[in-house]
Amino acid sequence: MGNADDQDEANGRPWFNVEHRGRTLCLTAGGSWIVRHAAMLDAQLRAIDTEHAADVEIDGSNIDRLDSTGGWLLIRTKMAFEAAGTRVRAFAVPDLYAPLLASIEHEHVTPPVKIQEHDTLAAFLERVGWATHNVLIQAVGIVGYLGHVTLEGLEALISPRGNLRVTAIVHQIEEVGINALPIVGLLMFLIGIVLAYQGADQLKRFDLEILTINALGVGTLREIGVLFTAIIVAGRSGSAFTAQIGTMKVNEELDAMQTIGLNVVDVLILPRIIALVIALPFLTFYADVMALIGGAVMCYFDLGITIPEFVRQLHTAVTVNTFLVGLIKAPVFAYVIAMVGCYEGMNVERNAASVGKLTTRSVVEAVFLVIVLDAGFSVLFSVLGI
Repeated sequence: MGNADDQDEANGRPWFNVEHRGRTLCLTAGGSWIVRHAAMLDAQLRAIDTEHAADVEIDGSNIDRLDSTGGWLLIRTKMAFEAAGTRVRAFAVPDLYAPLLASIEHEHVTPPVKIQEHDTLAAFLERVGWATHNVLIQAVGIVGYLGHVTLEGLEALISPRGNLRVTAIVHQIEEVGINALPIVGLLMFLIGIVLAYQGADQLKRFDLEILTINALGVGTLREIGVLFTAIIVAGRSGSAFTAQIGTMKVNEELDAMQTIGLNVVDVLILPRIIALVIALPFLTFYADVMALIGGAVMCYFDLGITIPEFVRQLHTAVTVNTFLVGLIKAPVFAYVIAMVGCYEGMNVERNAASVGKLTTRSVVEAVFLVIVLDAGFSVLFSVLGI
């Protein structure tokens, strides 16, 4: 069964003989066991009957040529014997091909596929537990990194050696602040139009269209301006921090910096944090102005309120405190956005996929923390009566 004829043996084609010696099955193989003959060998090897055999001896010492496909057929046959309860007492191949078979036998071993039940209560609770665990680990990591960077920053500020890199800070201010003016201005101008239009549409029912200016001014200066600006900056600059630092880590540039004695926090982290803390309040002020201009344009064309009337009503609706409430939040939001962006960048693994994954994560975390902090500020200001 499964034997090839003498002509096959003579012309180098693959062959094997199966012989029963008592309770031992002897499989002798020779010729060229290559991919070209794989289909024929596969069918013949599967047809071998081991029902009455207790032991198996596989002798491949007569094999002239062997590639990975032929090697896999031999290994597969050996595993089939073992799975059927037959002990493989001997397995011989030419020394030239022994490393190939050892590699095939080693690499094919994989853990069994575990089918996860996604619809059970236990699986749902397991996912919730793992998610909670990961959130806690991430929170502890960010808080620890916050303390580390804060101490490094204080040391750089008070150190007589002058570790603060002013040139890098100025460059980052240009990147995160000046270069962000067009997108922030355009979006906030449109948001001002939307807020004014929606407010006017509701207040027309009560003949109180003039109060649209009050709602627009207070909402923009206290909440909308700083919140939307922080979200835009998180998506633009926070993600850039993660991608830049993460790419440097992938390229082993961070290792090189540490090797030559440079402090990564001083060189990369602090300039970005300080620059964003400086730039975001100015961006917030700029965003407030653009949103109010958009609202004024909408009020003029939709409600017929002239610009002088708009300015007078805005003056009566808002105070300096209204403006400062929104502005106070900006440095805090900036610190959190820069911190998260740099933290995730330092956690990037040495592959390109990790850069994209952690860049996305940094944006999500920064936006989430900004909104949480904004809610906390709102509660605090309400309690203080501001």
